[in-house]
Amino acid sequence: MFKSAINNQKSKMDITTHLNINTDLACTVLKTFLRDEIRKIGIEHAVIGLSGGIDSALSCYLAAQAIGAHNVYAVRMPHKSSSQDSLDHAQLVIDALGIHSETVDITGMADALIEHTPDISNLRKGNIMARARMIVLYDRSAAHRALVIGTSNKTELLLGYGTLFGDMASAVNPLGDLYKTQIRQLAQAMGVPQPILDKPPSADLWTGQTDEAEMGLTYAEVDQLLFLLVDERYSPAEAIEAGFDRLFVDRVMRMIKTSHFKRRPPIIAKLSRRTVGIDFNYLRDWGY
Repeated sequence: MFKSAINNQKSKMDITTHLNINTDLACTVLKTFLRDEIRKIGIEHAVIGLSGGIDSALSCYLAAQAIGAHNVYAVRMPHKSSSQDSLDHAQLVIDALGIHSETVDITGMADALIEHTPDISNLRKGNIMARARMIVLYDRSAAHRALVIGTSNKTELLLGYGTLFGDMASAVNPLGDLYKTQIRQLAQAMGVPQPILDKPPSADLWTGQTDEAEMGLTYAEVDQLLFLLVDERYSPAEAIEAGFDRLFVDRVMRMIKTSHFKRRPPIIAKLSRRTVGIDFNYLRDWGY
């Protein structure tokens, strides 16, 4: 019925409303998810890399409400190229929630490799910074006996817009089934500070960098297309028939396909009767 409603339109139909979520229900589900997943293995604490952006801010708000602000550790990890706004906006979240915080400058860690790599691109620099930050987070995870909480949203995961073993690494991720459009809805409903809501999404990897400029697309449009392709199981041809530009659909499909390896554990060659990640995917009754 959804497909016929769209395909009967002569021009592209705005499906923004189909991305609207019940923010109260989403908040309840995600807080319960975090509380259960963190405590089921006997841990009470969470650690989050707080960048000053909307995704990490929302993860902090959810974790603070799920397990208590006193159990949440936020780590700001600037590089010398980071903007002061990122630090200031992260501090807004820390002050609003009353969570523990620490600032670890990663310049020395990242530049030790960057300075020994001639003609390094901004992309490679960004990957090094992202992985340096994850080293810090997992060290703090061990120090505080806290789980690393993820901050990657559904749009980023589907497009592969993230660094494997960097910002995509986490123990649990409350945001991975929310498109960027929906992240904004939930963040606004939960009271994330307005300056964070207002600024363009950015990984702050270099001066002036923004997500949308780097990817060459807008979250508003790509979320609508992803909703059709993923949630509504549209074929590329059906998405084009619904009014999306063919080149745009083809490009997004390539991004989804070529980044699939980022969304799954390393593929293990199967030799035995039961193989990790293939036949051995969940805990069974081990007699305990």
